[in-house]
Amino acid sequence: MTILVTGATGTVGRQIVAQLVERGERVRALTRDPSRADFPAGVEVAAGDLLVAETLAPALDGVTALHLITVGGEGLELLPNGKEIVELAAKAGVERVSVLGSWEEGSVEAALRESTMAWTLLRCMEFMANAFDWQEEARTEGVVRVFGNQPGAVVHEADIAAVAVAALTSPGHEGRVYLLSGPEVTTPEERVRLLAEASGHDIRFEPLTEAQLRERMAAEGADESLIEFAIMLGTTPPEEGRTILPTVQEVTGHPGRTFAQWAQEHASAFRP
Repeated sequence: MTILVTGATGTVGRQIVAQLVERGERVRALTRDPSRADFPAGVEVAAGDLLVAETLAPALDGVTALHLITVGGEGLELLPNGKEIVELAAKAGVERVSVLGSWEEGSVEAALRESTMAWTLLRCMEFMANAFDWQEEARTEGVVRVFGNQPGAVVHEADIAAVAVAALTSPGHEGRVYLLSGPEVTTPEERVRLLAEASGHDIRFEPLTEAQLRERMAAEGADESLIEFAIMLGTTPPEEGRTILPTVQEVTGHPGRTFAQWAQEHASAFRP
């Protein structure tokens, strides 16, 4: 059985590839630029672009299980061509699909619901790896500036990957929509403290005002809708974002990883 992983160079995708390799699975990793790929030994690298469905046909040859993402391009917009991708996968003989979805369902999910393939959808409210957005300020200024110190049950990328691997390699997950969270609720301020402890670097938390957030995001080129979305998350985030769910343990058999563990694993990224 060959398993194709799209988004293989991403934070979650790399974890899926690594965990499949550890299990002894035959893995093919899809990337737009194979020359820049860096995967474990034994991983087959295939060129392809999710935005150009026909480029996926060679990568799908001989594949029986597929991990899909639902966004593409530099702006990570929802893929408009999910129907084409799903039809190609079905034609190639893919039997099982795991999908890491976005905030809203798009063309990929819609097409899978109409297909005969066994699919499993994974949804996460907030990733621990979003803390990488703080890396530059933490390293160079010893500060992390955040608008809204809202609590969240952030989830480790390795746990997301473990659920995807279970869905790709074992029965019982067909037609399921798995909502994933971490095992605890923490605020950004608490996460900054854990990063400081893990890295041994003095990092302080500094709240941003709404005006400061608007100014910062506008300077970075964000459009008005994205700015308003960020303000909503910092003021009235959805209840789901701070709800601890048992899904990771139920699917994988082990408890979710804490942010303290994540901080230890990535401490060097936050040191000067």
